[in-house]
Amino acid sequence: MQSNPFLERLGRFRGIMEQQELDAFFVTAPENRYYLSGFEAEDLLLTESSGYLLITRTAQYLLTDPRYEEAAKKEAAGFDLAVYSTGIREILPDLFSKLQCKRLGIEEHFITVKRLREVEEALAKVSSAGVVIATDDLVERLRIIKDEDEIEKIRKSVRLTEKALQTLWNALAPGMTEKDAAWLIEKSIREGGAQAVSFPPIVASGPNAALPHAVPEDREIGAGESVILDLGSKVDGYCSDMTRTWVSGSPSPKLREIYKTVREAQLAAQDKIRAGIDSVSVDSAARDLIMDAGYGDNFGHGLGHGVGLAVHEKPGLRRVEPTLLAENMIVTVEPGIYLPGFGGVRLENMVRVTETGCELLTREELFYDW
Repeated sequence: MQSNPFLERLGRFRGIMEQQELDAFFVTAPENRYYLSGFEAEDLLLTESSGYLLITRTAQYLLTDPRYEEAAKKEAAGFDLAVYSTGIREILPDLFSKLQCKRLGIEEHFITVKRLREVEEALAKVSSAGVVIATDDLVERLRIIKDEDEIEKIRKSVRLTEKALQTLWNALAPGMTEKDAAWLIEKSIREGGAQAVSFPPIVASGPNAALPHAVPEDREIGAGESVILDLGSKVDGYCSDMTRTWVSGSPSPKLREIYKTVREAQLAAQDKIRAGIDSVSVDSAARDLIMDAGYGDNFGHGLGHGVGLAVHEKPGLRRVEPTLLAENMIVTVEPGIYLPGFGGVRLENMVRVTETGCELLTREELFYDW
Protein backbone atom coordinates (compact mmCIF):
# COMPACT_ATOMS: atom_id res chain seq x y z
CA MET A 1 0.00 0.00 0.00
CA GLN A 2 1.39 3.37 -1.07
CA SER A 3 2.13 5.76 1.79
CA ASN A 4 0.47 9.17 1.97
CA PRO A 5 3.24 11.81 1.90
CA PHE A 6 0.88 14.47 3.22
CA LEU A 7 -0.01 12.51 6.34
CA GLU A 8 3.68 11.72 6.86
CA ARG A 9 4.42 15.45 6.75
CA LEU A 10 1.54 16.07 9.11
CA GLY A 11 3.10 13.66 11.60
CA ARG A 12 6.40 15.53 11.47
CA PHE A 13 4.62 18.84 11.83
CA ARG A 14 2.93 17.62 14.99
CA GLY A 15 6.41 17.13 16.40
CA ILE A 16 7.05 20.83 15.77
CA MET A 17 3.73 21.71 17.41
CA GLU A 18 4.77 19.76 20.47
CA GLN A 19 8.08 21.61 20.62
CA GLN A 20 6.20 24.91 20.44
CA GLU A 21 3.70 23.72 23.11
CA LEU A 22 0.75 24.22 20.76
CA ASP A 23 -2.33 22.03 21.01
CA ALA A 24 -3.79 23.37 17.75
CA PHE A 25 -2.59 25.16 14.63
CA PHE A 26 -4.48 27.21 12.02
CA VAL A 27 -2.94 27.11 8.53
CA THR A 28 -3.69 30.02 6.18
CA ALA A 29 -0.77 30.04 3.68
CA PRO A 30 -1.88 28.17 0.51
CA GLU A 31 1.49 26.47 -0.07
CA ASN A 32 1.49 25.19 3.52
CA ARG A 33 -2.11 24.03 3.19
CA TYR A 34 -1.18 21.98 0.13
CA TYR A 35 2.07 20.69 1.66
CA LEU A 36 0.23 19.20 4.65
CA SER A 37 -3.04 18.11 3.04
CA GLY A 38 -2.75 17.72 -0.74
CA PHE A 39 -5.61 20.19 -1.30
CA GLU A 40 -4.70 21.83 -4.62
CA ALA A 41 -7.04 24.82 -4.83
CA GLU A 42 -5.33 28.18 -5.27
CA ASP A 43 -6.03 31.50 -3.58
CA LEU A 44 -6.41 34.37 -6.02
CA LEU A 45 -6.07 37.04 -3.34
CA LEU A 46 -4.91 37.21 0.27
CA THR A 47 -8.48 38.16 1.19
CA GLU A 48 -10.05 35.28 -0.78
CA SER A 49 -9.07 31.90 0.63
CA SER A 50 -10.19 28.57 -0.78
CA GLY A 51 -9.70 26.96 2.60
CA TYR A 52 -7.82 26.56 5.87
CA LEU A 53 -6.38 23.72 7.93
CA LEU A 54 -7.05 23.25 11.63
CA ILE A 55 -4.62 20.74 13.10
CA THR A 56 -4.47 19.36 16.63
CA ARG A 57 -2.31 16.62 18.16
CA THR A 58 -4.89 13.98 17.16
CA ALA A 59 -7.18 15.51 14.51
CA GLN A 60 -6.97 17.40 11.24
CA TYR A 61 -9.70 19.41 9.55
CA LEU A 62 -9.92 21.11 6.19
CA LEU A 63 -12.22 24.13 6.32
CA THR A 64 -13.60 25.23 2.96
CA ASP A 65 -16.75 26.50 1.22
CA PRO A 66 -19.16 24.59 -1.07
CA ARG A 67 -17.28 25.56 -4.25
CA TYR A 68 -14.36 23.33 -3.23
CA GLU A 69 -16.19 20.62 -1.26
CA GLU A 70 -15.94 17.83 -3.83
CA ALA A 71 -12.32 18.60 -4.68
CA ALA A 72 -11.46 18.64 -0.98
CA LYS A 73 -13.01 15.21 -0.45
CA LYS A 74 -10.93 13.82 -3.32
CA GLU A 75 -7.61 15.52 -2.65
CA ALA A 76 -7.29 15.82 1.14
CA ALA A 77 -7.41 12.15 2.12
CA GLY A 78 -7.28 11.68 5.88
CA PHE A 79 -8.72 15.13 6.66
CA ASP A 80 -12.16 15.72 8.11
CA LEU A 81 -14.12 18.32 6.19
CA ALA A 82 -15.85 21.37 7.69
CA VAL A 83 -17.84 23.37 5.15
CA TYR A 84 -18.90 27.00 5.68
CA SER A 85 -21.13 29.13 3.48
CA THR A 86 -20.85 32.60 5.01
CA GLY A 87 -17.30 32.52 6.37
CA ILE A 88 -15.22 30.68 8.95
CA ARG A 89 -16.74 32.50 11.90
CA GLU A 90 -19.85 30.32 11.52
CA ILE A 91 -17.94 27.09 12.19
CA LEU A 92 -14.86 28.03 14.22
CA PRO A 93 -16.49 28.24 17.68
CA ASP A 94 -17.94 24.72 17.43
CA LEU A 95 -14.67 23.32 16.10
CA PHE A 96 -12.61 25.01 18.80
CA SER A 97 -14.98 23.66 21.45
CA LYS A 98 -15.06 20.14 20.02
CA LEU A 99 -11.27 19.97 19.69
CA GLN A 100 -10.62 21.70 23.03
CA CYS A 101 -8.31 24.26 21.48
CA LYS A 102 -6.50 26.43 24.01
CA ARG A 103 -3.03 27.28 22.71
CA LEU A 104 -3.69 27.97 19.03
CA GLY A 105 -0.83 28.77 16.68
CA ILE A 106 -1.35 31.02 13.67
CA GLU A 107 0.93 32.00 10.77
CA GLU A 108 1.78 35.62 11.54
CA HIS A 109 3.45 36.02 8.14
CA PHE A 110 0.27 35.08 6.25
CA ILE A 111 -2.95 36.17 7.90
CA THR A 112 -4.98 39.35 7.55
CA VAL A 113 -5.94 41.44 10.57
CA LYS A 114 -9.61 40.71 9.81
CA ARG A 115 -9.05 36.94 9.75
CA LEU A 116 -6.97 37.09 12.93
CA ARG A 117 -9.76 38.91 14.74
CA GLU A 118 -12.28 36.29 13.62
CA VAL A 119 -10.04 33.53 14.98
CA GLU A 120 -9.45 35.35 18.28
CA GLU A 121 -13.16 36.09 18.77
CA ALA A 122 -14.14 32.49 18.03
CA LEU A 123 -11.60 31.13 20.50
CA ALA A 124 -12.65 33.60 23.19
CA LYS A 125 -16.27 32.42 22.87
CA VAL A 126 -15.43 28.87 23.90
CA SER A 127 -12.41 29.17 26.20
CA SER A 128 -11.54 31.86 28.72
CA ALA A 129 -8.07 30.30 28.84
CA GLY A 130 -7.70 30.26 25.06
CA VAL A 131 -4.75 32.13 23.58
CA VAL A 132 -3.63 32.75 20.01
CA ILE A 133 0.14 32.29 19.54
CA ALA A 134 1.82 34.09 16.64
CA THR A 135 4.35 31.82 14.92
CA ASP A 136 6.66 32.29 11.96
CA ASP A 137 7.61 29.68 9.35
CA LEU A 138 6.77 26.50 11.30
CA VAL A 139 5.56 24.56 8.25
CA GLU A 140 8.35 26.12 6.20
CA ARG A 141 10.86 24.34 8.47
CA LEU A 142 9.70 21.14 6.80
CA ARG A 143 9.35 22.56 3.30
CA ILE A 144 12.94 23.82 3.23
CA ILE A 145 14.22 20.24 2.70
CA LYS A 146 12.83 18.60 -0.44
CA ASP A 147 12.07 14.90 -0.72
CA GLU A 148 12.81 12.83 -3.83
CA ASP A 149 9.34 13.33 -5.31
CA GLU A 150 9.56 17.10 -4.86
CA ILE A 151 13.02 17.22 -6.42
CA GLU A 152 11.81 15.26 -9.44
CA LYS A 153 8.90 17.66 -9.94
CA ILE A 154 11.29 20.61 -9.73
CA ARG A 155 13.56 18.97 -12.32
CA LYS A 156 10.56 18.60 -14.62
CA SER A 157 9.72 22.26 -14.19
CA VAL A 158 13.33 23.27 -14.88
CA ARG A 159 13.45 21.27 -18.12
CA LEU A 160 10.26 22.92 -19.35
CA THR A 161 11.56 26.39 -18.47
CA GLU A 162 14.85 25.73 -20.25
CA LYS A 163 12.96 24.67 -23.37
CA ALA A 164 10.91 27.88 -23.30
CA LEU A 165 14.05 29.97 -22.87
CA GLN A 166 15.74 28.24 -25.79
CA THR A 167 12.71 29.00 -27.97
CA LEU A 168 12.95 32.67 -27.08
CA TRP A 169 16.75 32.73 -27.41
CA ASN A 170 16.44 31.50 -30.99
CA ALA A 171 13.81 34.13 -31.81
CA LEU A 172 15.42 37.19 -30.19
CA ALA A 173 16.59 39.93 -32.53
CA PRO A 174 16.86 43.71 -32.59
CA GLY A 175 13.42 45.21 -33.12
CA MET A 176 11.52 42.64 -31.04
CA THR A 177 9.70 44.32 -28.18
CA GLU A 178 10.06 43.32 -24.55
CA LYS A 179 6.34 42.56 -24.38
CA ASP A 180 6.48 40.30 -27.43
CA ALA A 181 9.41 38.41 -25.92
CA ALA A 182 7.58 38.03 -22.60
CA TRP A 183 4.50 36.70 -24.38
CA LEU A 184 6.59 34.14 -26.26
CA ILE A 185 7.92 32.93 -22.90
CA GLU A 186 4.42 32.54 -21.45
CA LYS A 187 3.11 30.89 -24.61
CA SER A 188 6.00 28.41 -24.73
CA ILE A 189 5.64 27.52 -21.06
CA ARG A 190 1.90 26.94 -21.36
CA GLU A 191 2.21 24.96 -24.59
CA GLY A 192 4.95 22.91 -22.96
CA GLY A 193 2.41 21.59 -20.45
CA ALA A 194 2.94 23.77 -17.39
CA GLN A 195 0.14 24.75 -15.02
CA ALA A 196 1.29 28.33 -15.31
CA VAL A 197 4.31 30.57 -15.25
CA SER A 198 5.72 30.68 -11.72
CA PHE A 199 5.92 34.48 -11.98
CA PRO A 200 5.40 37.08 -14.73
CA PRO A 201 8.46 36.86 -17.02
CA ILE A 202 11.04 39.64 -16.88
CA VAL A 203 12.38 40.89 -20.20
CA ALA A 204 14.52 43.98 -19.63
CA SER A 205 16.55 45.48 -22.48
CA GLY A 206 19.07 48.30 -22.66
CA PRO A 207 18.68 50.79 -19.81
CA ASN A 208 15.70 48.79 -18.50
CA ALA A 209 18.15 46.01 -17.63
CA ALA A 210 19.35 48.25 -14.79
CA LEU A 211 16.03 47.46 -13.05
CA PRO A 212 16.26 44.04 -11.35
CA HIS A 213 12.48 43.51 -11.51
CA ALA A 214 11.66 45.47 -14.63
CA VAL A 215 8.19 45.08 -16.15
CA PRO A 216 8.23 44.35 -19.93
CA GLU A 217 7.41 47.39 -22.05
CA ASP A 218 6.72 48.14 -25.71
CA ARG A 219 10.39 49.09 -26.01
CA GLU A 220 12.21 47.52 -28.95
CA ILE A 221 15.51 45.75 -28.37
CA GLY A 222 18.40 47.74 -29.81
CA ALA A 223 21.74 46.67 -31.26
CA GLY A 224 24.56 46.01 -28.79
CA GLU A 225 22.23 45.91 -25.77
CA SER A 226 21.97 43.41 -22.96
CA VAL A 227 18.57 41.83 -22.34
CA ILE A 228 17.87 40.19 -18.97
CA LEU A 229 15.53 37.19 -19.36
CA ASP A 230 14.11 35.89 -16.08
CA LEU A 231 11.48 33.17 -16.28
CA GLY A 232 10.00 30.14 -14.58
CA SER A 233 7.23 27.58 -14.85
CA LYS A 234 4.99 25.75 -12.43
CA VAL A 235 4.63 22.01 -12.99
CA ASP A 236 2.78 19.59 -10.70
CA GLY A 237 2.64 22.36 -8.10
CA TYR A 238 6.40 23.04 -8.11
CA CYS A 239 8.25 26.05 -9.47
CA SER A 240 11.44 26.81 -11.36
CA ASP A 241 13.33 30.08 -11.78
CA MET A 242 16.23 30.86 -14.09
CA THR A 243 17.85 33.89 -15.71
CA ARG A 244 20.17 34.42 -18.64
CA THR A 245 21.35 37.66 -20.24
CA TRP A 246 21.20 37.83 -24.03
CA VAL A 247 23.29 40.36 -25.94
CA SER A 248 22.26 41.86 -29.25
CA GLY A 249 25.29 41.90 -31.53
CA SER A 250 28.75 42.79 -30.32
CA PRO A 251 28.93 43.92 -26.70
CA SER A 252 30.83 47.01 -25.60
CA PRO A 253 33.96 46.54 -23.44
CA LYS A 254 31.99 47.72 -20.41
CA LEU A 255 29.21 45.19 -21.00
CA ARG A 256 31.79 42.44 -21.47
CA GLU A 257 33.40 43.43 -18.17
CA ILE A 258 30.24 43.33 -16.09
CA TYR A 259 29.06 40.10 -17.73
CA LYS A 260 32.41 38.42 -16.99
CA THR A 261 32.29 39.68 -13.39
CA VAL A 262 28.76 38.38 -12.81
CA ARG A 263 29.61 34.99 -14.28
CA GLU A 264 32.73 34.65 -12.14
CA ALA A 265 30.71 35.62 -9.06
CA GLN A 266 28.11 32.98 -9.86
CA LEU A 267 30.73 30.26 -10.26
CA ALA A 268 32.50 31.32 -7.05
CA ALA A 269 29.25 31.05 -5.10
CA GLN A 270 28.38 27.67 -6.62
CA ASP A 271 31.80 26.37 -5.63
CA LYS A 272 31.12 27.48 -2.04
CA ILE A 273 27.78 25.71 -1.63
CA ARG A 274 27.64 22.48 0.36
CA ALA A 275 25.74 21.05 3.32
CA GLY A 276 26.83 22.60 6.61
CA ILE A 277 27.99 25.94 5.22
CA ASP A 278 26.43 29.22 6.29
CA SER A 279 24.20 30.88 3.66
CA VAL A 280 25.74 34.30 4.34
CA SER A 281 29.19 33.04 3.37
CA VAL A 282 27.79 31.82 0.03
CA ASP A 283 26.38 35.30 -0.64
CA SER A 284 29.74 36.79 0.35
CA ALA A 285 31.64 34.59 -2.10
CA ALA A 286 29.83 36.32 -4.97
CA ARG A 287 29.43 39.75 -3.37
CA ASP A 288 33.09 40.14 -2.46
CA LEU A 289 34.14 39.39 -6.01
CA ILE A 290 31.71 41.98 -7.39
CA MET A 291 32.87 44.53 -4.80
CA ASP A 292 36.52 43.93 -5.68
CA ALA A 293 35.64 44.63 -9.32
CA GLY A 294 34.25 48.02 -8.26
CA TYR A 295 30.54 47.23 -8.63
CA GLY A 296 29.54 46.54 -5.02
CA ASP A 297 26.99 49.35 -5.01
CA ASN A 298 25.39 47.91 -8.14
CA PHE A 299 24.46 44.54 -6.63
CA GLY A 300 21.64 45.41 -4.27
CA HIS A 301 19.75 42.15 -3.82
CA GLY A 302 20.49 38.84 -2.16
CA LEU A 303 22.41 36.17 -4.05
CA GLY A 304 19.54 33.69 -4.11
CA HIS A 305 16.53 32.06 -2.52
CA GLY A 306 14.80 28.76 -2.08
CA VAL A 307 12.41 27.41 -4.73
CA GLY A 308 9.67 24.83 -4.30
CA LEU A 309 5.90 25.18 -3.99
CA ALA A 310 6.57 28.93 -4.05
CA VAL A 311 9.05 30.56 -6.39
CA HIS A 312 10.51 32.48 -3.44
CA GLU A 313 10.85 30.54 -0.20
CA LYS A 314 13.38 29.59 2.47
CA PRO A 315 16.35 29.60 2.63
CA GLY A 316 17.66 32.97 1.56
CA LEU A 317 21.23 33.41 0.35
CA ARG A 318 21.78 36.96 1.57
CA ARG A 319 23.55 39.09 4.14
CA VAL A 320 20.87 38.62 6.81
CA GLU A 321 19.08 35.61 8.35
CA PRO A 322 21.97 33.12 8.21
CA THR A 323 20.96 29.52 7.57
CA LEU A 324 23.09 26.41 7.67
CA LEU A 325 22.58 24.77 4.31
CA ALA A 326 21.51 21.13 4.32
CA GLU A 327 21.31 18.37 1.74
CA ASN A 328 18.33 18.63 -0.63
CA MET A 329 17.71 22.31 -0.13
CA ILE A 330 16.99 23.86 -3.54
CA VAL A 331 18.34 27.39 -4.06
CA THR A 332 19.02 29.87 -6.83
CA VAL A 333 22.40 31.50 -7.44
CA GLU A 334 21.74 34.80 -9.19
CA PRO A 335 24.29 37.60 -8.87
CA GLY A 336 23.76 40.74 -10.90
CA ILE A 337 25.22 44.13 -11.74
CA TYR A 338 22.86 46.99 -12.61
CA LEU A 339 24.13 50.33 -13.97
CA PRO A 340 21.49 53.11 -14.18
CA GLY A 341 21.22 54.57 -17.66
CA PHE A 342 23.39 51.82 -19.14
CA GLY A 343 21.89 48.42 -18.46
CA GLY A 344 22.72 45.32 -16.51
CA VAL A 345 23.47 41.62 -16.31
CA ARG A 346 21.97 38.87 -14.13
CA LEU A 347 22.70 35.15 -14.39
CA GLU A 348 20.70 32.60 -12.41
CA ASN A 349 21.09 28.88 -11.90
CA MET A 350 19.10 26.55 -9.67
CA VAL A 351 21.07 24.06 -7.59
CA ARG A 352 20.46 21.23 -5.15
CA VAL A 353 22.63 21.28 -2.05
CA THR A 354 24.57 18.05 -1.53
CA GLU A 355 26.87 16.81 1.22
CA THR A 356 29.97 17.69 -0.76
CA GLY A 357 28.85 20.57 -3.00
CA CYS A 358 25.89 21.28 -5.21
CA GLU A 359 24.15 19.69 -8.16
CA LEU A 360 23.25 22.04 -11.00
CA LEU A 361 19.59 21.63 -11.88
CA THR A 362 19.73 24.18 -14.70
CA ARG A 363 22.11 23.22 -17.48
CA GLU A 364 25.34 25.09 -18.14
CA GLU A 365 23.95 26.52 -21.35
CA LEU A 366 23.27 29.94 -22.88
CA PHE A 367 26.27 31.60 -21.25
CA TYR A 368 28.76 33.72 -23.21
CA ASP A 369 32.47 33.00 -23.00
CA TRP A 370 34.03 36.19 -24.30
